[in-house]
Amino acid sequence: MPKENNNTKPGEEISGSYHVSPEERKAAFRAIVAFAKPHRMTFVSVFFCTLIAITADLLQPYLVKIAIDDNLLIGKNDFRMLLIICGTYLGLTVLSFGFTYLQNNLLQYAGQSIVSRIRKDLFEHISKLHMAFFDRFPSGSLVTHVSSDTESLNQFFTQVFLSLIRDGMTLLFIVVMMFQLDWTLACYSLILIPIIFAIAIAFRSYMRKTYQISRTQLSRLIAFVAENLAGMNLIQAFHQEKNQEKLFAEQNNRYLRANLREIRTNVLFNRSFDILGNVAVAFLVWVGGMAVFHKSIEFGVLYAFITYIRQFFQPINNITQQWNTLQSATVSMDRLYRLFTTKPEITDSPVCKQVDPDAVRGRIDYNHIQFGYSEDTTVIPDLDLHIRPGEMIGVVGATGAGKSSLMSLLCRFYDVRKGSIEIDGTDIRDIPQATLHRMVGLVQQEPYLYSGSIVDNVRLFDPQIGREQVIEACRFVGADALISRLADGYDTMLSERGSGLSAGERQLISFARIVVFQPKILILDEATANLDSHTEQLIQSALQIVSAGRTTIVIAHRLSTIMQADRILVMKMGRIVEEGTHQELLARKGYYEQLYRHSQGKAAVRAV
Repeated sequence: MPKENNNTKPGEEISGSYHVSPEERKAAFRAIVAFAKPHRMTFVSVFFCTLIAITADLLQPYLVKIAIDDNLLIGKNDFRMLLIICGTYLGLTVLSFGFTYLQNNLLQYAGQSIVSRIRKDLFEHISKLHMAFFDRFPSGSLVTHVSSDTESLNQFFTQVFLSLIRDGMTLLFIVVMMFQLDWTLACYSLILIPIIFAIAIAFRSYMRKTYQISRTQLSRLIAFVAENLAGMNLIQAFHQEKNQEKLFAEQNNRYLRANLREIRTNVLFNRSFDILGNVAVAFLVWVGGMAVFHKSIEFGVLYAFITYIRQFFQPINNITQQWNTLQSATVSMDRLYRLFTTKPEITDSPVCKQVDPDAVRGRIDYNHIQFGYSEDTTVIPDLDLHIRPGEMIGVVGATGAGKSSLMSLLCRFYDVRKGSIEIDGTDIRDIPQATLHRMVGLVQQEPYLYSGSIVDNVRLFDPQIGREQVIEACRFVGADALISRLADGYDTMLSERGSGLSAGERQLISFARIVVFQPKILILDEATANLDSHTEQLIQSALQIVSAGRTTIVIAHRLSTIMQADRILVMKMGRIVEEGTHQELLARKGYYEQLYRHSQGKAAVRAV
């Protein structure tokens, strides 16, 4: 398995512009095809269904040949034999229809099942990746992986795979049937094969180019629309509607031209085959007609040959039409393989210690840690911090001071470069991540709410947590009165991110989560940054309630949030420059006092 390439630029994994070696492409193909192994018997069944359906189709012209040569032209007038031939012809038609129907259903079942499994495994894999991965790769790219790329694989299994089997077998059987009928005409027909391949090769690179241009313009059009929808309030505020409409029209026209170019190429390619097919039929009619005239072949043989030569071009056309789908599927395989082989940097230690989350006291030790988000930057050069069980710590400082890094490191979203972080004397790298995340509760500035009821959002869809526990937790933090005013109360369905609720209501629900899951350590990351003064008072009351008996770290811009903290840490450039209570820090007349005066509107803070 190749190692993750950390030098990949964001977006390269989607555009497919990164270099893929033949070995990597083969490995990607093997890895994706491995998902099809549980369905190999289904594919075997598809093969035999296809074999029967094709055989039934190609025997029909041969039956007509028998009726013409062995009955009608010799004046035999054996109606019983004609009825048998007609009945057999009808039976073959029904047989072809039945097995074609079965073949398509089996293949769709297998293809959809494979893609469903790939999506499931892909989502599970993405959810286990480290936070640094999500810093580098935009969420839109990952959505493309889960949706568009897996759909391309679905088309590979249900369209390309079927075309290769069905059309490949059809071509082979037609050639066999033509040689069975007459060697001379069959040899004449084979002259077409190099001509067909020459046309396909000539068009292939040009078709691929037009396909890529069309898809690129479509991606740009979609990105433009998404960007405008996200910033619609800004567009309207600055009266940019006309300008954006003009830019959209330009993008739309580029996509239109690229799409029309792709369509013209496909039409020209298809019509070339049609012309070649008609020329081939005319040539065979002339050669075969002369042979019939000289009585070297029978008329029924010529009829069957003309039917087979017409059928000869359809599978070739089908296979060639799947070229774009195959190209798209190949790129999708490379992307998905690249993602599947990305290893999470944060993993459980092979010698993890079993820790009972309910027995945690809450002592936290940052032992001379060093940390940076990339190799060439250092956010925290050296920090030594020790927090007592049950202590409330406030952390303040300018943007970029390293406040949120403390939170991310304690939650083990990232690992320290040097030093260690311990909870009750145990290095968090030796604690299973599932256990660690039960021990540490996090409330962020923008609490994330999922599509679902309020009850499910509080208990995070855990069925082991009863409805009464949820209601009791909401009452405990003061959210019950707000929720009761809603039309459906606790059964109110929330849309994505909880639109329809105020920022304060969303925060109260996140506090209720803390009460329900009962972590021993609580982190609040700018939890009151976007709240009005009245809502902030509600949150402050809820904070006092949920922090009781818990070690609490409050990261805040508003100093009013942490004025009652047992200890306040003032950070600057990744270091703790001051610490103490609110009154002690004001008395020092230092950096904290400047921050406080600025928050009160009395003075500006000097540039940091």
